[in-house]
Amino acid sequence: MDSDLRQFLNDKMAYSETIGTGKVMELSEAVRQFVKPGMSLQNGAGMASPTAAYYEIARQFWGKDPGFTLIAVVGGAYNFALYVYGNLCRKIISGFNGDGYPFPSPNPILTRAMQEGTVDFENWSYLTLTLRLMAGAMGVPAFPTKSLCGSSMETDNKDSFFRMPDPFGSGESLNFVKALHPDISLVHGWASDTEGNTLIAAPYSGNHYGPLAAKGAVIVTVDKIVDADFIRRHAYMTRIPSYVVKAVCPVPMGAHPTGLHALGIPEFEGYGEDEAFIMEARQASRNPEQYQAWVDKWVLGCRNHDEFLNRLGQQRIWFLKGRIQDDSWTSELSERSTRLTLPEEATPVEKIVFASSNKIQDIVKTKKYQLALCGIGVSNLAAWLAYYDLRRTGYPLELIAEIGYYGYSPQPADPFVFSLRNIPSCRMISDIFTSLGIFMSGSQTSSIGILGAGQIDRFGNINTTKLSPKGPYLVGSGGANDVASGANECIVTLEQNKSRFVAKVPYITSPGMKVTTVVSQLGMFEKDFGNHELTLTGYFPIGPARSEEESIRAIKDACGWDLKVRDTLDVLPLPSGEDLKFLRSFDPKRLFLKGDESER
Repeated sequence: MDSDLRQFLNDKMAYSETIGTGKVMELSEAVRQFVKPGMSLQNGAGMASPTAAYYEIARQFWGKDPGFTLIAVVGGAYNFALYVYGNLCRKIISGFNGDGYPFPSPNPILTRAMQEGTVDFENWSYLTLTLRLMAGAMGVPAFPTKSLCGSSMETDNKDSFFRMPDPFGSGESLNFVKALHPDISLVHGWASDTEGNTLIAAPYSGNHYGPLAAKGAVIVTVDKIVDADFIRRHAYMTRIPSYVVKAVCPVPMGAHPTGLHALGIPEFEGYGEDEAFIMEARQASRNPEQYQAWVDKWVLGCRNHDEFLNRLGQQRIWFLKGRIQDDSWTSELSERSTRLTLPEEATPVEKIVFASSNKIQDIVKTKKYQLALCGIGVSNLAAWLAYYDLRRTGYPLELIAEIGYYGYSPQPADPFVFSLRNIPSCRMISDIFTSLGIFMSGSQTSSIGILGAGQIDRFGNINTTKLSPKGPYLVGSGGANDVASGANECIVTLEQNKSRFVAKVPYITSPGMKVTTVVSQLGMFEKDFGNHELTLTGYFPIGPARSEEESIRAIKDACGWDLKVRDTLDVLPLPSGEDLKFLRSFDPKRLFLKGDESER
């Protein structure tokens, strides 16, 4: 090129990447400027929780009854419960209202608020809440979905969910969820430039739809402020564009107690989930005095996030950074290696896992399914065993986790289905929309769902929401309704007693139309697709002296309806010592496997 032309173009194309400090400001100032009473606050983008922003808002509005609405895929003891306890919110719009990590359970503060009616809970599934925000981001009034049909959520959300005949003449109905526009979106990202172009850590979970749907400000907190060249080099991770961002706040470890995975980027130091912190909040939420002490220590007792990190301590921070390393599971497992062979016999939960794993393998091989998505706990342990057994025989099953994992190989020592340690093994990383809306229910799906339940009825309908119209509250749908609505077929795992196996569930979280198998610690129950009753098809012998007749009687006594029994029953095999050792390596603390050695 002619040198004069080159110089001319260089001069014309030259500009400053930044003007002053851009949108960078202290988090406290961002909250003062943009967060006002009565606003709806959406938990922004990705898997990482914007916890530092949550806590700063709580400090500034504590005791002022601001009447916020919280919008998030999931929340529990260290965020939702904090706002409910502090009288900071009047409504929660969510897919999961309870404690999820490291094992799921109802949260007492949230349950009490639901029963007493002090907070309005609007229940959605992971996918449908994401679709509402997608519609808001696109500027359209609604978005189609396969989810919620036939569930209690369809009735409860009649003002935001509706059906209509297909105008293109398929004869099927089209189902829509109404667009949702939060006032404020709170995002924690890995890094941002001074203008607000923000890199989000994978997996993307709810992705960027909430920030792009927000009517007002997007407040971004990040571990690092970087220059524009850094953003360009990693543009594939940019999920939040600068034009929607009002404030960029440098807040190292602002996602704590959730973690961030660096995915091989040397400039980033990842950090793992702080299980001890989360369990401290969960335990404290059982008692108002203890929870107040927790709030005083970690939220109100810290003037800002710097004081929070000082209280957390450098030794704990180093531990969390080490916990995210790919091989960190080896040290954790070695500390509990002696527990892997005890007890010698399978516990009731281990029977469920082993029988479910065998059934998953039979169904997958028979029907040639290619994808499996599993719920938290016993369900994912069963799917993980089936995955490795199938893979060793050359069957190409791929595991999916609803927040965006695809093709992952679960690592030992941590039974949590969304463990960050599993990210490096993923063949693809996406978000809730892709996992639940396309992979598990799209036009080319070939999928089986493995779900847990609080209750199940004779038709396979699942309840994980509430035990009566006034409670007690459980946790909600998560992605279960989306899987039950979209997958080709579903298996359900749960411990059996009359309060769990009921004739009719009081709340249908997930319809049982596609549920074909239910596995308990006592036996296996099967049915055809559709509104058919479950039938006992197999059983675990109850003691060496028990006859088949006695086993059936015990199973019927633990069932809340007049159970049908197949003429010829299978005797379900028990796991070998090697099977148990491999299973227990995924849950060495026995958080899900339970038993006398459980640290739960």
